[in-house]
Amino acid sequence: MKKHPLPPFNEETARQKVQMAENAWNSKNPETVSLAYTIDTEWRNRNSFINGREEVQSFLEDKWKNELDYKLKKELWAFNTNRIAVRFEYEYRNKNGQWFRAYGNENWEFDDNGLMQKRYASINDLEIEESERKL
Repeated sequence: MKKHPLPPFNEETARQKVQMAENAWNSKNPETVSLAYTIDTEWRNRNSFINGREEVQSFLEDKWKNELDYKLKKELWAFNTNRIAVRFEYEYRNKNGQWFRAYGNENWEFDDNGLMQKRYASINDLEIEESERKL
């Protein structure tokens, strides 16, 4: 399976890859999102270590059961041949109605087929009022 654009990335294809990721995550569809990753993908997400596409799907299912009205914005930070760094923010509310804005950075590494084989995310959550939402 190939997921275009393929490495090596230039600015245009790196931006395209970031936008594709943003669109997929905003779909809140764990299966759709997981197809962008290798079967044996390796993640660090906050303090969770996730290995493989099946674990990614399970992680995302749980995430979107608990992070309601999720909306994400990603921005290209840097890139090289097969790596992309992004900054992002997203907003969600929990089951108790408390709103949050999460800020973070991700480092991505892709295989030759354009599938993400490594994703390392550092994320901080900030409680916000509904009136403070930006996304």
